[in-house]
Amino acid sequence: MKTMKAAKVKKHGEIGENCWSIWLEASEIVDEVNPGQFIHVKLNNGEKLLPRPLSICETDTSSNTLRLVYAVVGKGTEALSQVKTGETLRILGPLGNGFDINQSASKSIIVGGGMGIPPLLELSKNIPGKKEIYLGYSSTPFLLEEFEKQNADIYVSTDDGCFGYKGTVIDLMRYNNAQGDSLYSCGPKPMLKALSGWAEKNKIPAQVSLEERMACGVGACLVCTCKVKKENENDWKHQRVCADGPVFRSQEVVWDE
Repeated sequence: MKTMKAAKVKKHGEIGENCWSIWLEASEIVDEVNPGQFIHVKLNNGEKLLPRPLSICETDTSSNTLRLVYAVVGKGTEALSQVKTGETLRILGPLGNGFDINQSASKSIIVGGGMGIPPLLELSKNIPGKKEIYLGYSSTPFLLEEFEKQNADIYVSTDDGCFGYKGTVIDLMRYNNAQGDSLYSCGPKPMLKALSGWAEKNKIPAQVSLEERMACGVGACLVCTCKVKKENENDWKHQRVCADGPVFRSQEVVWDE
């Protein structure tokens, strides 16, 4: 059974508009991380706050550290943004099921939208062969320099047109005639739903990491359920995003909401 571990903050700061990056010393878990997994972060001075589930952006096994990139969206992440370098947090993880990387694919497509982009950085570092990476932002990009180091073709879209293609990341994929043998994605549900339809039309197997509100992070509270219909089964059933996911085969997710 996983337990909370102490994690020292090695580096923490804002890297974009309402976008924060924090590196944590996590020697006890860094070797266990699979791209797409997440951790729970508990503030030592925030006993009334539930732990925050945050996706793992990348790891550095040489320094036994892992990186989280997050936006301030509530009291928990607001309090986290005030944590200073040198302080200690408590973390639980790695949690959930990550991406199942197709090692034999001749070309992979990676698609991220908004705060679904950070967990795809570690994934892009682990996928072999040729890669097309599509990143969709509402406005100014973040983590772009890190993705440009991954020996991949990078394509960027912004909703306001301040950088790259003006429009959605799905529009950009269609414009660019994206091609590959496997597809991996994380982002808001409407984007993932549209992407699932695109992948099915183009006969590309796709995996999607769902962004759902989580509480316990270990599948006990049933707050973050989604509808999933497995192949050869007659009906859908609820699955827990935190424990059974957050990564699912796109064709298994019931996109009716």
